[in-house]
Amino acid sequence: MKASKASNPLRIGLFGIGLDTYWPQFKGLKPRLESYVRTVQKKLERPGVEVVNLGLIDNPKKALAAGHAFRQADVDVIFLHVTTYALSSTVLPVVQRAKVPVIILNLAPEAAIDYAKFNAMGDRTAMTGDWLASCAACPVPEIANVFNRAGIDFHQVTGMLHDDPVCWDEVDAWIEAARVAHTMFHNRLGLMGHYYGGMLDIASDTTLQSATFGGHLEIVEVDELAALRRNVTTKQIKDRVAHFRKVFDVQADCSSVELERAAKTSVALDRLAKEHDLGSLAYYYMGTGNVDNEDTISSIILGNSLLTARGIPVAGEYEVKNAQAMKIMDTFGVGGSFTEYYAMDFKDDVVLMGHDGPGHIAIAQGKTKVRPLKVYHGKVGRGLSVEMSVKHGPVTLLSVVETKDGRLKLLMAEGESVPGPILEIGNTNSRYRFSVGARRFVNDWNGHGPAHHCAVGVGHIAHKLEKLGRLLHLEINRVC
Repeated sequence: MKASKASNPLRIGLFGIGLDTYWPQFKGLKPRLESYVRTVQKKLERPGVEVVNLGLIDNPKKALAAGHAFRQADVDVIFLHVTTYALSSTVLPVVQRAKVPVIILNLAPEAAIDYAKFNAMGDRTAMTGDWLASCAACPVPEIANVFNRAGIDFHQVTGMLHDDPVCWDEVDAWIEAARVAHTMFHNRLGLMGHYYGGMLDIASDTTLQSATFGGHLEIVEVDELAALRRNVTTKQIKDRVAHFRKVFDVQADCSSVELERAAKTSVALDRLAKEHDLGSLAYYYMGTGNVDNEDTISSIILGNSLLTARGIPVAGEYEVKNAQAMKIMDTFGVGGSFTEYYAMDFKDDVVLMGHDGPGHIAIAQGKTKVRPLKVYHGKVGRGLSVEMSVKHGPVTLLSVVETKDGRLKLLMAEGESVPGPILEIGNTNSRYRFSVGARRFVNDWNGHGPAHHCAVGVGHIAHKLEKLGRLLHLEINRVC
């Protein structure tokens, strides 16, 4: 999983809650609960993440100060560790002021109280103090009630402080989802060219994209890329061709002229991405009537595949929504290759999916082939293209869908990339099997009204995508 840029790390707020009335009554209770909060901090810490731990908040005055502190620290999400009973008035001001998503950690210190040992203590005051260190579940309904009435969204993780992988895997998933939301907010998505004429489904409200995910949409010109391309040196071309041969399985029928043409564009693309600090790109252009522009666009596939593989996903056909989906998947560390339906195989009950243009070669099954094409179907020009299948094994599909009421939602499905014959046409294409079967998958997926493109990544991460959707207040639809 990629860390955020050092200048904008993900910041996690953490605080525990208690009741100051207890401290003089029950000796040792407060330091015991404070140690629980420190344990949670250690579990939350990881590279690329700053944990802002405000310790134990035990009265309304401290709560108000904590809300200001979290806001000043610019935290992205807050983990509220419920250590014992606490008044809801010690919680509400913190979250109200911070104005970020909150995840309630309802964590018991052990799997169960040792009842025999507990009841043998003899001193009922000491017994009560010991019990209070284990009653994290007690105030959660009160907190939930107040959050609901205050219009505050909250999420919960219930489990044990120690030896509970299910609980802490869920916490990890929340942190990953928060990191993806953070990355999307700081992402710079390049828009180069124009829509593919007539593809009405891919048109998107770019203001809605920014309002939903944050980030900046940077308009970049094909003319600029063509100009950068003119400044590429012979040595840079030679080095990039050598890199192509190392990274790709370049087929014997690929001419040196086409390899050099693609290398020239690839070097220019890297420069363009660097100069505009791009984290993703959506593009489509024909360049008809302009030799430089047509030459640039028709030799762009290998360079875009390299960009995609190193964390700058490139979506063809100016599909902004899918560039967002690809960036989400890539930030989760599972890839995110541009894809669409290719065909259905009712004999093997699989759906063939792929696309022309760039592929996410980092998630390919084996080495990605480079093949020459005499024509780019439906597009201008000819040149080199990539042919790959996504790694065999579990996969997740994601589509960012724009609805009729002007909102975005996440549509997802888990399946499996399976071995078998593919179409050797110089495109990315794979065979996908779904638990609900090919017929039902296609009908159910289409029923949600997505564009005809989606992003595919390796592994099953629907549970993480669902958490991302909840953090971003998006409708979430899961087909399988």
